Amino acid sequence: MKICSLWCTKSASTRLLCIMIPFILVSIFFAFGNLKNSSFSTSTWFFSSGKSNSGDGSGERPELVAVVVNSGADREEAILEDYKFNISNSFSPLTAEANQESEEEFQQNEKPVITQKNETFNISLEKQHELPSLNETHALPIEPKIKKKFPNLRRLEVKLGKARAAIKEVTTFGNQTDDSDYVPSGPMYWNAKAFHRSYLEMEKQFKVFVYEEGEQPIFHNGPCKSIYAMEGNFIYQMETTKFRTRDPEKAHVFFLPISVTSIVHFIYDRNSREHWNPMKQTLSDYIKLVSGKYPYWNRSLGADHFMLACHDWGPEISKAVPELFKNSIRALCNANTSEGFRPSKDVSFPEILLPRGTMDGLIGGPSPSRRSILAFFAGGLHGPIRPILLEHWENKDDDIQVHRYLPKGVSYYGMLRNSKFCLCPSGYEVASPRMVEALYTGCVPVLLKDHYVPPFSDVLNWKSFSVEVPIDRIQDLKKILAGISTRQYIRLQRRGKQVRRHFEVNKTPKRYDVFHMILHSVWLRRLNMRLHGLEYL
Repeated sequence: MKICSLWCTKSASTRLLCIMIPFILVSIFFAFGNLKNSSFSTSTWFFSSGKSNSGDGSGERPELVAVVVNSGADREEAILEDYKFNISNSFSPLTAEANQESEEEFQQNEKPVITQKNETFNISLEKQHELPSLNETHALPIEPKIKKKFPNLRRLEVKLGKARAAIKEVTTFGNQTDDSDYVPSGPMYWNAKAFHRSYLEMEKQFKVFVYEEGEQPIFHNGPCKSIYAMEGNFIYQMETTKFRTRDPEKAHVFFLPISVTSIVHFIYDRNSREHWNPMKQTLSDYIKLVSGKYPYWNRSLGADHFMLACHDWGPEISKAVPELFKNSIRALCNANTSEGFRPSKDVSFPEILLPRGTMDGLIGGPSPSRRSILAFFAGGLHGPIRPILLEHWENKDDDIQVHRYLPKGVSYYGMLRNSKFCLCPSGYEVASPRMVEALYTGCVPVLLKDHYVPPFSDVLNWKSFSVEVPIDRIQDLKKILAGISTRQYIRLQRRGKQVRRHFEVNKTPKRYDVFHMILHSVWLRRLNMRLHGLEYL
């Protein structure tokens, strides 16, 4: 009320002056603001260095340029082509055109030229992105020479382009390189010559950086004697292999030395309703650690990183970090497409039971003529498929030996060696050591699985050395297997013996064994992707 009475006592001219003064001040403010903004605009997403837009060319001012990596959450944009050998019967992904830039051209570029990059991640995550973002504002030096942030990334991509061109050449012209150790051949391979050339290119240049962060027993550790033995074996061999590089700038991929089996063993609490949370948190914390210490995870959102897990829970625990699940290469025994396994970016490798930690006593078996049992299986009742198998065949036919428990005194491996076909049904999960047990003992594997991607199936044609029986035809097992001629059976058995080398576990890895096949599968996926990193800052 007091303010209103004072206003009323003023003259009309005084009141008009009080009204005009604020308008004048606001007009002056906007005039200077527009003048300032006419030659420079900012963004929290972009930065660069260049000439001003004032038209006089007298000064250097920052302009806008995107600095994000074109990778994509689903990483389909980063993948040139999928491995569809079973459709085209050719090494289709490796026919992608090689990078036309040469190392010589790269070395001649003494003065870096900044080009505008409009690529974006286009990430669609189920929860908010928790990792450090690449989309940050940086202050560029104007006078000093612009530094290259990831100069080696372009060199790596040039060399990978040459490897793709070499594989394409052998696919087109069929000139196979000599190899005194082993030359792949036969119908077991979708394209033996392309596989051989790709393998040789891997040996020549593939480099893996292994993160040293993390403490045992969760990291840099794993079982070597259970059905999850491949975790411990691979981690140990990866940390001692010639493919390892201590220089991350030279690495094509980055290995996360995590054992999911160890996470389950040491962290899983069966009495807790939230038992998934601490296990997933362990993995999430590790990714945050390495992504905060190194720039490489954020450079590609994990697309050039890989993990390996043989435990059934590997796919579920990998969901702890959306980028790991969607972008990274996941090498899994439990390669189930219904649980998010994607053959275009993920790797299927075999579950191998090593009771004593080695293959001693597991390899070999009699000739086909000395195998008296048509088909054999022994295993517990769990999962949706085994009850069907046991219902139709348990203790019902001497030719189809199906047991929930073996009779006392009967040797499991003895039965494998005495059988022509070995039944390999899924349990609760699709992974099983039975396929490798069959190959070890000279028994032809019979796959009884849904949504399963067999190990190394981007290279190996499983139909040439195994039998696939649909679940709805389990009741016809004897008819199907007995209908395979002796000649065809011998072919299946011999081919299985030949590809067995790709599933063998050696204390000191040998060429083309399971360790090298896992690495080759990772190499293929890295070869089939181009990363466009932050070239200049």
